[in-house]
Amino acid sequence: MTYWRPIPMTDPARHPEALPLAGGWCWFDRVERLSRSEPPAIMPLPEVPPEVLDRLASPRAPIAGLSWERPRLMGILNVTPDSFSDGGLFDAPDSALAQARAMEAEGADLLDLGGESTRPGARQVPPEEEIARVVPVLGAIRRHSPITLSVDTRKAAVAEAALAAGAEIVNDVSALHFDPGMARVAARAPGLCIMHAQGSPETMQLDPRYDDVVLDVYDMLEERVAAAESQGIPRGRILVDPGIGFGKTLQHNVSLLRRLSLYHALGCAILLGASRKGFVGVLGGAREARDRMPGSVSVALHAARQGVQVLRVHDVGETRQALSLQESVSGTV
Repeated sequence: MTYWRPIPMTDPARHPEALPLAGGWCWFDRVERLSRSEPPAIMPLPEVPPEVLDRLASPRAPIAGLSWERPRLMGILNVTPDSFSDGGLFDAPDSALAQARAMEAEGADLLDLGGESTRPGARQVPPEEEIARVVPVLGAIRRHSPITLSVDTRKAAVAEAALAAGAEIVNDVSALHFDPGMARVAARAPGLCIMHAQGSPETMQLDPRYDDVVLDVYDMLEERVAAAESQGIPRGRILVDPGIGFGKTLQHNVSLLRRLSLYHALGCAILLGASRKGFVGVLGGAREARDRMPGSVSVALHAARQGVQVLRVHDVGETRQALSLQESVSGTV
């Protein structure tokens, strides 16, 4: 099998024959050809199959009212006692609502609410407990704001309750594997995020291995997108997430980030969640998650230069400021 990775550019001096990347702010005039049996090769556009170029260049459909002419910031709101970075800070409805308002004021385009930690080693939370954590906060936010809301859950019952309370996107870190009923519920949502993970949160970091992490992740996401389509969920309503830190070593994460633009070939909008994760701390010398904001912003800027449509972040204001500066100096606004 051949894989095609567009090489994104944001330079205002755009090549006259270049194509827009996913209809967004980046463009490309070369593609890296990848396979499991041959060395990578850089190809000019005339040597790339037309159907590949069409998928790479075609604009992605809006999801839950969000269009993709610029990177969108998804603010993380964990209403849990044990999330790796902010567990216990926003598990009371009043504090969660205050944080939601703060992130919206700082420039969040959407919010992702989670009631179950998926950090390495985290225990599974019963659906009724997860619903009790998430739904009151979702309802409170919806009463005060029209901002797009996402629910971060693996469970159909939680997703169903969240959609009824005003959520519009289901963010399933199990890619519809965990709960057989999730596809039926997600088919009614305006948006679904499918993420790659190797193993469950309880075991995923014990000894993750891949033949080729970049291509293995691609193959799994392609298979799960096709599975979602077979259950009535159009590709245009699906976001894909390579799952940084979910069953990956530091080198796996770095390899995925280096070739992040490959996942545009799936024909979906891309979501990246790397904020404050362990590899940021290792590479940036920040042991505590709360000290990883600068490194997280650096990864977000890299992702934006790769054409990633949704950046899932804890530090909304800092990331928005950095993006604004990058957009201005690169001439993409």
